[in-house]
Amino acid sequence: MVSARSVDRQLDACFSNLMVSSGGGRGQAETGGAMPMLSGWKDLPMELLMRIISVAGDDRIVVVASGVCTGWRDALGWGVTNLSLSWCQQNMNNLTISFAHKFTKLQVLTLRQIKPQLEDSAVEAVANYCYDLRELDLSRSFRLSDRSLYALANGCPRLTKLNISGCSSFSDSALIYLSCHCKNLKSLNLCGCGKAATDESLQAIAQNCGHLQTLNLGWCDNVTDEGVTSLASGCPDLRALDLCGCVLITDESVIALASGCPYLRSLGLYYCQNITDRAMYSLANSCVKSKRGRWGTPRSSSSSSKGVDGLANLNISQCTALTPPAVQAVCDSFPSLHTCPERHSLIISGCLSLTNVHCACGLQRHRAGSALQATSHAY
Repeated sequence: MVSARSVDRQLDACFSNLMVSSGGGRGQAETGGAMPMLSGWKDLPMELLMRIISVAGDDRIVVVASGVCTGWRDALGWGVTNLSLSWCQQNMNNLTISFAHKFTKLQVLTLRQIKPQLEDSAVEAVANYCYDLRELDLSRSFRLSDRSLYALANGCPRLTKLNISGCSSFSDSALIYLSCHCKNLKSLNLCGCGKAATDESLQAIAQNCGHLQTLNLGWCDNVTDEGVTSLASGCPDLRALDLCGCVLITDESVIALASGCPYLRSLGLYYCQNITDRAMYSLANSCVKSKRGRWGTPRSSSSSSKGVDGLANLNISQCTALTPPAVQAVCDSFPSLHTCPERHSLIISGCLSLTNVHCACGLQRHRAGSALQATSHAY
């Protein structure tokens, strides 16, 4: 078997030979062996071409290189699996259509835009050629319609991560269709997709995408307890859930999550003003349950590796109905929640009544400061 170091030496020698050649004779490899003369850049081996592209570090070069010749196009088509067009300030739609058939092995594609450019025709082109696509970022694609989601559902069934935040034109029927075909989804960003994120679509996601780990429902104000409780039941592997601005949810949603999602590490409840102490105590009590099996038996080592430490991030800003004892109970239950500035992960801005809630290290610092102040007064 040829070692990776040997292959690297051959590629280095090939590149050196190309650079020093003047059109005749044979080059000498660094190892002393003869290397065949390359007649031009079009003769570069795929491995060397990919190394040059990776060193360049700019996806614009990848797109340009794919148009040099058939050999380069084929090499890049097989070798490039990660591509971003976020640098494109104009004509992203046409550019996407032009390269989709060249990069059929893409697994990660970022089409995030500063200003809306992308249209359904571009997403359909990607869906038609990039069957292996696993991660797709379409955030801020305000011009897209349901056609795009239907195309992705039919053409990219292996999707595990999809960001359609800000795509406000998508409907819940299209999202339901997508969930029925892309059942491997682990990360889904629906922030601002108020028409798509409804209780009906969340129920479909819960039924079809049981491996979901990250879900952003920020400012999806049609979501109610019915949708969230469905998620808690159907997606027990949830690690991160953002419900910021979901103004219709109540304690029932948090109680369902505390009971059904033992690996939850991050929860956003910003501006969910119907949340009360009852929700906080359910989270605090879930910590006790997480240290045991669901039926009171100790957890195995394999399950503990999935996140038995519990909440590490909690945003309850503007949840003005909460009281200090309930929030302090949550903070005491989860050591990874911090109120100290260096590790701020319990976010309580806008809740003036909660200013005396402290994490363990913050409380120690507070006590130390009080003791120092008392000592100084003594003198």
